[in-house]
Amino acid sequence: MGMVHTVGLVLHPRRDSKPAIDAIIDWARTRDVTVLGLPDEVDRIDCTAVAVNADELVSRASLVVSLGGDGTMLRSMRLLSGKPTPVLGVNLGRLGFLAEVAVDDLPAALSSIDAHRYTVEPRMAIRTRLPDGTDVTAFNDIALVRVPGQGLAAIGISMQGYPFVRYSADALIVATPTGSTAYSFSAGGPIVSPNVEGILVVPAAAHSAFNRAMVLSPDEDLDLELLPSSGRLVMEVDGVLSAELKPGDLLTVSAAPSAAKVVRLGYTTFYERARRKLQVNGSLEVEEPPTP
Repeated sequence: MGMVHTVGLVLHPRRDSKPAIDAIIDWARTRDVTVLGLPDEVDRIDCTAVAVNADELVSRASLVVSLGGDGTMLRSMRLLSGKPTPVLGVNLGRLGFLAEVAVDDLPAALSSIDAHRYTVEPRMAIRTRLPDGTDVTAFNDIALVRVPGQGLAAIGISMQGYPFVRYSADALIVATPTGSTAYSFSAGGPIVSPNVEGILVVPAAAHSAFNRAMVLSPDEDLDLELLPSSGRLVMEVDGVLSAELKPGDLLTVSAAPSAAKVVRLGYTTFYERARRKLQVNGSLEVEEPPTP
């Protein structure tokens, strides 16, 4: 029996998903596989996917297919956080770092997954609770960002309840290994393999003598305190504005190992994607070896 009995779709809000959806529905029709989608997404597209709410999609889908870019993939992972259901990323965007296949590869990819010819790449998440009691989960990063004209982000860092360092910066980024190729990378943080579990703390444009990034164990809780000298900040969770913060607010960030399962079919490695999509070429003074 095949692995896939129900496919759940998560769509980019604007990009044209119709060719990809048609390919999935055509593949599913010949195998008696049900295709589900979220009402506000599939209702705007002429297709036969069954509209269900998010809870039903998560409980019924044996595979979730993310159609879009990295933002759609992150939303799919958050939707399935803590569930065993794997996510296949299909790139409809530009960078598509987290995606595994293009639209033309979809039928072959679905057949491989159905035949159990795939692997899963566990992805760590980070979690915190907002001052209003709301719990949030991020698979890329949680960023505390200064509001222009409102002063710098002044943040005290404590690990396991012990004060360690204070940053003054334009932003402070707390990232997962998945997020090491996103905002953290732009701020000078390291590229980290998704097979590594750890929490990255990276200041952006630090205005202090200590401006280094840190890598913490996933077993160590991280406390972030907005100091009295801090300006008003906003919090972005995977790039989405989620809260406003003020001096005195305290956040505790913890790791959630293996919170999502990303499908890999062996087409490329993490390092090949990083080299190609982030243009990691190294020094011009070092000659490339000749191609055999």
